[in-house]
Amino acid sequence: MATRTGKDSDDLRDLLAEVVALRETVETRGAELREEWGKPAEAAASKAVNLSQYIALRGHDLTELQLKLAARGLSSLGRSEAKVAATLDALIVTLKRLNGETDVQYPPASVARASKSELEAEADRVFGKRPKGAPRVRVMATLPPEAATQPELVDNLIAAGMDCARINCAHDDAEAWSRMIANLRDASVRHERPCKVLMDLGGPKCRILKVKAPPKTRLARGDRAALVDEIRDKTRDPIAFSLNFPELVDQLAIGAEVFVDDGKAAARVVAKSPGRAEIEVYASRDKGVRLKPGKGINFPSTELELPPLTSKDFRDLDFVAEHADLVGFSFVQRVEDVELLQDHLVARAPKREPHAIVLKIETPLAVRNLPRLILQSAAHNPTAVMIARGDLAVELGFARLTEMQEEILWLCEAAHTPVVWATQVLDNYVRDGVASRAEMTDAATAQGAECVMLNKGPYLAEGVAFLRDVLARMDRHFSKKFVRFGSLKAWS
Repeated sequence: MATRTGKDSDDLRDLLAEVVALRETVETRGAELREEWGKPAEAAASKAVNLSQYIALRGHDLTELQLKLAARGLSSLGRSEAKVAATLDALIVTLKRLNGETDVQYPPASVARASKSELEAEADRVFGKRPKGAPRVRVMATLPPEAATQPELVDNLIAAGMDCARINCAHDDAEAWSRMIANLRDASVRHERPCKVLMDLGGPKCRILKVKAPPKTRLARGDRAALVDEIRDKTRDPIAFSLNFPELVDQLAIGAEVFVDDGKAAARVVAKSPGRAEIEVYASRDKGVRLKPGKGINFPSTELELPPLTSKDFRDLDFVAEHADLVGFSFVQRVEDVELLQDHLVARAPKREPHAIVLKIETPLAVRNLPRLILQSAAHNPTAVMIARGDLAVELGFARLTEMQEEILWLCEAAHTPVVWATQVLDNYVRDGVASRAEMTDAATAQGAECVMLNKGPYLAEGVAFLRDVLARMDRHFSKKFVRFGSLKAWS
């Protein structure tokens, strides 16, 4: 039997000391974070503890420690999200035993299972219990306007395996929504397959209101235009446009970025005066971008002061509070925003079970405030987070989005909070009936979430069935970040 050298023994003692010190720091810093956040409600208490400890853990660069642990065949902490303290405690026991302390005991295995079960239970509360044999990840589909008048369309979606139907409140009206939901409930009963209804509030999405420009004008690199609070008869700028939130113009400073048509053109403010901001395009497609009413505008470098709920949102809430199972909160950014929505939902439906709230993360401020947003929502409502990759990509930049979507998945697992993977999933397939290779890879990557959202299109039902097949295949290989080493058939 081989014996350890003095160098091996020293290295193991140093490694144990390093992990013990990390465990103590995580405990201390986690408690400090919880103090900063304020005492959570009982419903969110366990989320707060593990979430704070995970943020404390990830406040360190653990790369070197991970390499040292992996070199000895030990846990590299790479799957610690759902159970931070238990993972560190188990690692410390292993290191103590390697250092000769044979009487120390591991944490009960039930502790690790409980953390996973808490996330699964919250996913069941939000999306409903999974049908037997269904993939772990649910499928959400956005209902098109035809869902109000074509019951067979909704029937096909339920038959294909839709777990949750999304109604975008930015489109249609209460009469159409009511017919959509009636068709959905009928199909659900026919197929004996429950299906939740998410109603997505439009929120303060900034769009072009009016345009003054020669016909078919396009903005290309180097072009200038005036962003004004109102298009008036005396507006002299050859190209000018206004917004549905005119007050935003005076919130911009010189140098502020302005993205047109959800990022198809990028500009900066080069001159300012009251009620007017002159912008110059520094990046765009070769053919430029048309300025048209309804096109989205983003201000990624400016923290805008906008109402979290618009007057239309308040009107829509009268219907939503009565009929929706889940409420999508677009452009939520602050804890006060969540409190406002919670108050209005209770005021409109005081006797029903709390709605599930889906926090749509679309801005850098929402990303920074995400831990507090989750805890405030979870204090009173079943809660999920949607990675709204469309606006988030424009606000953060596409390069930053690639890592941020993973970071949000990790953070939400630490908070035992399910995630919806959204925006352009299988877009070509749903529109044209044929998926691209990149789309298939994206759909497979979505296995790290608890739900995947498809947008509307002629091949939506086929998209639902295809996505379920992809997710079921990925279930054989992954459970969140845990790689399953099932037998591989291709080479056996």
